[in-house]
Amino acid sequence: MAVVTGTARIVDGDTIDVGGRRVRLEGIDAPESAQTCPARYLGGILGPWRCGVAASSALARLIGSSSVSCETHKTDKYERLVATCFLGGRDISRELVRQGYAWAFVKYSINYVAEEKLARTEKIGIWASREPAQPAWEYRKRRWATAEQVAPAGCVIKGNISARGDRIYHTPWSPWYAKVRINVRSGERWFCDEGQAIAAGFRRARGR
Repeated sequence: MAVVTGTARIVDGDTIDVGGRRVRLEGIDAPESAQTCPARYLGGILGPWRCGVAASSALARLIGSSSVSCETHKTDKYERLVATCFLGGRDISRELVRQGYAWAFVKYSINYVAEEKLARTEKIGIWASREPAQPAWEYRKRRWATAEQVAPAGCVIKGNISARGDRIYHTPWSPWYAKVRINVRSGERWFCDEGQAIAAGFRRARGR
């Protein structure tokens, strides 16, 4: 088991960059950056809230400028390290689920089921809404299905080239997806999956 240590840069609610490598936190799934959750009371106002942004902010507050240590389990198909990361001996994934900013991703791990149950019982974070929040994996699936209806050949990922020449790809759940327009004459492309985009030299858009 390899260990990666260093200062973390927040990508989204369950992904960080450490030591030049992208790391997906093992066993959890946080709301996507563009995702909102059903109404809850915020300062006396009842309304939907940006739970995806809140999850990223919670991860940023938790880590701060401290160094993290990540025990890697594997590399996923998107070339990310899948790892359990620690901050001063605390399991970061466990903390996020306990604070109500991520689901236990039981498709891959049951490590954080107890923490999710406590957060749900206390009605905090994503569990504070009157209606159940849509799990991130369902949100991604629905956004993908919607995008497929209009994307060429069902290839929904947008490979954009910025004015500075940065090659960035956007998934249907990216905050900027709807605003990105693809100009194939300038080298921009549509991709059918993230692996294709990465192989073509594009990097994933930052979630925050």
